[in-house]
This record gives sequence, C-alpha cells and structure tokens, in this order.
Amino acid sequence: MKRSTFLRGLAVTAALGMLPMAGFAQDTIKVGEINHYKRLAAFAGPYKQGIELALEEINAAGGVLGKPLEFIFRDDQGEPGEAIKIAEELMSREGTVMLTGSILSNVGLAISSFAGEKGYVYLASEPLADSLVWAAGNKYTFRLRSSTHMQASMLAEAAAESGANTFATIAPNYAYGKDAVAAFKAALLKLKPDAEFVAEQWPAVFKIDAGAEVQALERAKPDAIYNVTFGPDLAKFVREGGDRGLFEGRKVFGLLSGEPEYIDPLGDEAPEGWTVTGYPWYDLKDGPGGDFVAAYQARYDDYPRLGSMVGYMTAQTIAAALTKAGSTETEAIRMAFEGLNVDTPVGPIVFREADNQSTMGAYVGTTALRDGGGVMVDWAYKNGGDYLPTPEEVKALRPAE
Repeated sequence: MKRSTFLRGLAVTAALGMLPMAGFAQDTIKVGEINHYKRLAAFAGPYKQGIELALEEINAAGGVLGKPLEFIFRDDQGEPGEAIKIAEELMSREGTVMLTGSILSNVGLAISSFAGEKGYVYLASEPLADSLVWAAGNKYTFRLRSSTHMQASMLAEAAAESGANTFATIAPNYAYGKDAVAAFKAALLKLKPDAEFVAEQWPAVFKIDAGAEVQALERAKPDAIYNVTFGPDLAKFVREGGDRGLFEGRKVFGLLSGEPEYIDPLGDEAPEGWTVTGYPWYDLKDGPGGDFVAAYQARYDDYPRLGSMVGYMTAQTIAAALTKAGSTETEAIRMAFEGLNVDTPVGPIVFREADNQSTMGAYVGTTALRDGGGVMVDWAYKNGGDYLPTPEEVKALRPAE
C-alpha cells in the first residue's frame, strides 16, 4: 500500500487563553465530524471506517504538524437543527479546529450556512447539492465529492448519444434531487436541444409510493428515464418498475445507482443495462485505487463502499490542508484549502479557488448481474474538472463575498 508522506516537525505556537486556539494546547489536533450514524448507518458506517483507516496511516507516519490527528464523531440524527447545535459545541467546547461530514444535502447546507456565519472551516464530504458551493456558497465551505451537476453532466453525455428523444425524471423532493434534475436537463438540452421532458416525479425522500410513481412514468411513455432515487426508495422503485415492465425497451440513467451502498442491497433484482455513476471496487487492482481497496479489505475483512473511499479521502484532504497551512488557525486552514492539491485513490484532485469545489470525478458504466448481484461493467473514470463551469461562469452562480 502506497502511503502519502506528511510533513513532520513543523513548529506551532499557541496563544494562551484564546478559545479558537484550543486545539494547540491539546495533545492531538481535533476535527469535528458530524453525520447521520444512526439514521443512515449502512452508509455512514463504511464512511467512518474509511476515515479511521486514513487516520491510522497518517498517525503512523507521524501525524500532522507533529501531533496525532483525531476526529471527534457526533451523530446529528439527520436533523439540520441538531447538526448546528453539535457544530457549535465541537468548535467552542471540544477544541476542534474545523468541521467535516454530512451525507444529506439539507444537513450539509445547514452546517455550511452556520460555518459561513461563524467563520468555521467546513469540509462537506458527501452532500451533493450544487447550491452548497454556488448559490449558497461561502468562503469557509469546501466540498470534496463530485457534485450533482458534475455527475448529472456525465450521464447527460451518455443520454445525448443514446438515441432517446423524450425523457422522464424521478427524484427525491429536496435540494439534492432538485439540483440533480435541473443539472441533467440543462446539460442534456445543451448537447441535444430537441430533447423533450414529458414527466417529472417528486417523491418525498425515503417515503416513495413506488406503485404510483411507476404508473405515472409509464403513462408518459418516455424513451428514457433519469432516476435520482437512492437507498430504500431505489429498491422499491426498481422492484415495482421491474414487476410492471417500466424499464423494458427504455434507456435508464441512474445517478449514484451503481454505488455499492445502493446496488448491493438489490441482490439479483439489480437492474441490467442502466447507465449509472458508481464505484466498481471489484475491478480496481492497480494504482492508488487498487492500493486503497487492498488496504481496506486487509483492515476490515470487508469490501469498500464509495462512502469508504470518501471517508478516507476526507481525512487525507484535511491532513493535507493542515500541513499546507502549517497552523490550526482558522484563516490559515481556509487559505490552505484554496487551490489545495491532494493525492487520493482516484488520483490527484484540486480544490478550485473559484468555488471551493474539488475536481474529484466519478465512475460511469453500465449495470449488469454478476454472481447474483449488481455490478458496473464497461466503466470509465471521468475527471470532475471537465464537468465544472469556468471560473467566469461561477461568478454568476455564487454570491459575492
């Protein structure tokens, strides 16, 4: 396993008696990690294991700024208000130097707004809503994962080449789903101006009435379907759609649908022939991606999910930012994140100064059945930087600071 090398022995001077500098007086550098560990245990669990694997490697190599790096994990129960309360406690009482975490976009947006107001650095690890770094962006919030815009644009490329002319969409009715549909529409119409959207379905997140949704989509008779449902909603949609023949003779483009977190629970009911974004860990044998898979399997006797890799990259990124900053002062960390380069399991990524979005990309492929479960085949890794607006275009998307 190839390990990143971290600078060691940098001198750090603390100003006594100042609460924001509390991290200096401690034996470890603490980072506050806020997530939905009980509500979304199947997703947050592998993510946490990825963080812990990276921390073991970082600290075995000497830590950061001469101290061990420590994450303080807190559960927000998937509630924005609870997340904000925890964020304040972590920064003012626990001595954390910055915040990270969240899977749900509404929670991530709440933490981001709070961080911008208070002047706390926040690395949004998994929330995907575009507004996080654009319409609601602020200089203290940075995002690691490829956004809905980036992944939807990758799928729109495939959709434009599919021969389909009429499209229907189904997405959860909250920030992530709305952004994902808007991004797909904009990208597809740019590539294929004659494309027509004949139906939109907006089930409440984790409360889908799959029968009614499938019926509505079937009535619209689209050539193709763009699916943004995930988790238990995806399972219900796939099962009901399969039973009623919704997917027969139709192209389906699924955001996140190839991620192990979402396709594995479907077992032999996993759809075949969908074009999806996901994580084909089972085919990654060489390079940094293969090194990560091997290290994760050796450590946990289990295979990694996409969240595992995101968690690993979260700790990698924070260690790199702190090393670059040479300090745990908020402004030094914030400035270090701007233009930060990090070597990761998907290769080098950079945090753009224009919008604080990283260039982490995504794997795009086709779903198939293998050994009684769903996998991605014919996949390719797409560089996220190729699917982002230019810095000039970002100025119209992001509030002035």
